[in-house]
Amino acid sequence: MGKHILVISQYFYPETFRINDIANEWVKRGYNVTVLTGIPNYPEGKFYKDYSCFRNNRETWNGIDIIRIPLIPRGNNSISLVLNYLSFVVSGFFWKCFTRIKADFVFIFEVSPMTQALPGVWYAKKRKIPCYIYVQDLWPENVQIAAGINNQKILNAIGIMVDYIYKRCTKIFVTSQSFAKAVKARGVEEDKVIYWPQYAEDFYKPNADKSKLIPDDGIINITFTGNIGTAQGLDILPETAAELKRQGIRVKFNIIGDGRNKKNLITQINKKQVDDYFNLVGWQPAEDIPSILSASDAAFLSFADNPLYSMTIPAKLQSYMACGIPIIGSVSGESEKIINESNCGIVCQLGDYHALANAIKQFIEIGQETKQQMSKNAECYTKLHFSKDKQINFIDDYFI
Repeated sequence: MGKHILVISQYFYPETFRINDIANEWVKRGYNVTVLTGIPNYPEGKFYKDYSCFRNNRETWNGIDIIRIPLIPRGNNSISLVLNYLSFVVSGFFWKCFTRIKADFVFIFEVSPMTQALPGVWYAKKRKIPCYIYVQDLWPENVQIAAGINNQKILNAIGIMVDYIYKRCTKIFVTSQSFAKAVKARGVEEDKVIYWPQYAEDFYKPNADKSKLIPDDGIINITFTGNIGTAQGLDILPETAAELKRQGIRVKFNIIGDGRNKKNLITQINKKQVDDYFNLVGWQPAEDIPSILSASDAAFLSFADNPLYSMTIPAKLQSYMACGIPIIGSVSGESEKIINESNCGIVCQLGDYHALANAIKQFIEIGQETKQQMSKNAECYTKLHFSKDKQINFIDDYFI
């Protein structure tokens, strides 16, 4: 048996995060993988069926040993979300104290919250083993922007925690070059921070099958997939739909997913009286996304208008590109650079619904040959820069 990796991730199978595939790849390559995670409740905010603090808290999936520690579900308000974050840390602390697992190193998959890294750091310190972290969300920036917390004492306390985590990690992997600069700006050594872009799972590829969830009615279908939160900036779509309606331009925005901001999005759609421009579909298995995109004319990518998100490369960008679909983006910074560099879509000014309406109009008017070339460009760029084998080989070099 190969080296034993202890993965720390508050979210894991059956929740759909890329760490699921990374852990699977490590098992295929001969590693012994144990995952410390929570009880699945993302993004709905309630425990999945057949899971609770006392049910299915030990599980084996695809050769991966999963340990689920008790936590409070995310719920649908800020208080329950804070309790969700803290409960994982508290449970992780006690688990660290009593576990008999002997891993060779720790790998922390950090999407918010950063607090989830603490049990991994504590365990690594106790065992005197290397500790790696993969930073997907910057803290305290994410707390200030996504959660709207501006109390300087709270932000300073979070900053102290982040510095504590970074100091005790052997290597810090980040998903964008901008993230690397931000982490180094906190005083982290240059050679400790490493850019490691995300990749798309193997099932993300052009698909001949077309999902029936996307209406085949001759109208241009623009599809968004994933979490519906404030960070995704989907509030721009009702305004955009109203503008397109004023111009007599028909499109269909297909929203595939769930999240804390979905109710607000529906309210805005109704307020603008553009429900005929939307097709809201709930959460779908990740494996079904390629057929959904295959039935669409373009994929949609957006962020809320904030400097933090210009530093972010969301996982769905690699997924869209791997499926070979043109992208319409209301984005800036890193994501804008990739879409423009690959020539795989059209980007407009972030948060400007007039600009987005014009971008959609431009997309409608370009020829089919140009759209097909955008699709090919997306695939080629993915193979060159976001190849799965290339990225897993890259991380392997640090585990020797």
